[in-house]
Amino acid sequence: MKHNPMAAFAGRFRTALIVDDHPLYAEALRAAVTEACPGCAGRVVPSLAAALAALGEGPAPDLILYDLRLPDADGPEGFARLRAATPAPILVISAVASQATIDALMAAGAAGFMPKEDSSETLRRAMLDVAGGRTFTAGPASERGRAERAEAESEEARARLAGLTPQQTRIMAMICDGKANKQIAWEMSLAEASVKAHITALLRRLGVQNRTQAALMARRAGICGETGGTGGGPGAPG
Repeated sequence: MKHNPMAAFAGRFRTALIVDDHPLYAEALRAAVTEACPGCAGRVVPSLAAALAALGEGPAPDLILYDLRLPDADGPEGFARLRAATPAPILVISAVASQATIDALMAAGAAGFMPKEDSSETLRRAMLDVAGGRTFTAGPASERGRAERAEAESEEARARLAGLTPQQTRIMAMICDGKANKQIAWEMSLAEASVKAHITALLRRLGVQNRTQAALMARRAGICGETGGTGGGPGAPG
């Protein structure tokens, strides 16, 4: 008997909730879902608030396809709110996301991630994996797709770094230069404890855990030299 891969959807996916604020793409995504899973009903909502409201209106969706950038939610924080509100698998589909963001989403319980430029065939494979209880991340896409994601990663890094205060920006430059807290404190005429507090706030604002990750983010943004040191964790003594 010939195996029908669509049988994997039977009894697992009956309803899909598509959370995307771009009408044309959302409708194309709904069509791709129904093509991959005949008989599945797709509902489109344009925001996180609408998605949360839809979850309370029954019946619960069997699958959620979630755009990472919405009018009322931008990034992993919105995903975390949706993840906490439903046990349904959530497949994140986004045009812009750094590898660090994708890793964070997967660690936070995403069923998978695929770039928006990927094909309906990739969506079908993603749904098959999720239906089988596996997670899915798309393999390397075209050169254009990789270049776009690299640029998106740089833009995300630049946007986060732009939110630093002038003092934090100066400290970030010194971190890139490999300077220890004691040296930063001396050059800025600050107590070492103040430097540690500034670095802790800086790391929190950038959404990273330590100086190494902060320096890597600055490097992606093009403001940290390749030879810059990255020693220590938050407020690590010099």
